[in-house]
Amino acid sequence: MPDIKITHPQRIVTIGGGSGQFALLSALRDMEGISITAVVSMMDSGGSTGRLRDELGTLPPGDILKCIVALSPHQSFSRAILQKRFQKDRRLKGHNAGNMLLTMLSRYTGSFPSGVAALSEILDAQGTILPVTTDQATLVAELTDGQRIFGEQAIDVPRGHQREKICDVFLVPHHTDTIHVHPPVVSAIAAADYVVIGPGDLFTSIIPNLIVPGVAEALRKASAKLIYIINIMTKYGETHNFNARDFVERLENYIGKSVDGIVYNTSRPEDATCEAYRTQKSDYVTLDRHDPFWHRRVLYEADLLDSDGKVVRHDSRKLAGMFASIFFPGKDGA
Repeated sequence: MPDIKITHPQRIVTIGGGSGQFALLSALRDMEGISITAVVSMMDSGGSTGRLRDELGTLPPGDILKCIVALSPHQSFSRAILQKRFQKDRRLKGHNAGNMLLTMLSRYTGSFPSGVAALSEILDAQGTILPVTTDQATLVAELTDGQRIFGEQAIDVPRGHQREKICDVFLVPHHTDTIHVHPPVVSAIAAADYVVIGPGDLFTSIIPNLIVPGVAEALRKASAKLIYIINIMTKYGETHNFNARDFVERLENYIGKSVDGIVYNTSRPEDATCEAYRTQKSDYVTLDRHDPFWHRRVLYEADLLDSDGKVVRHDSRKLAGMFASIFFPGKDGA
């Protein structure tokens, strides 16, 4: 009998949270020849998500919901319905429909991961979505002056015009002595061909995943290629005055291993947009290509900017083209 060549899909694991992971998953959803597992931070503490966590003791559903919608072929419909906020009922006011549905599914099935799987099934999500942990915890940031800030929302939105830099972040468990990684996360990383980290707020969306015990260890042991998508803009209170190298060094410090590749946007936003961001103490992230630091890492550079609107973010279609060339190098059309 002739040899039969079996081609498996490229197994892709994404790690992040918030709108950055939404853009990445939207880019990967329709790509042929890959299977997707999204690992999502569970530290969100603001808005509807924070209220549900505090009132019902549930895990925060907000970032998970974004991932489910991103991977759904019914994305436009899903966003319109699930992100609609209640206005009339006193108890429901301010909550969005998706967070409430995911919370109720989780309670009925008996676990948060089961609720996530159920909502993913309803929306035909093209991939697997995993909470990085099922233990409740609070994210804490320690600043260079020794001050500590409790909660993702408080860290994410600094008060006042000056704040010391973040020197470390850690997790405080609510009901247990320690925090455990959700076991399927470790299995997914071990089996992955590529692990894609970011884009997203470094200290509130990315690193909270890496400091869950077991995640960094799994990444150090993994044979997968580690790819990091650098943010387009800095963020006051988190990455103020950071350049591209600063982002990578902080990330690698928490992983304990160098990444293999860096995805970097080369298109600077328009001057008017940059000026608007400067009022928020936010600047375009620069990269010095002559720095020997990059020699041990592959730089994937391109115009990845979404030029539609005043919010600076990655364009999902451009990201799709970039990652097609990374996952399938040399393939026609990649």
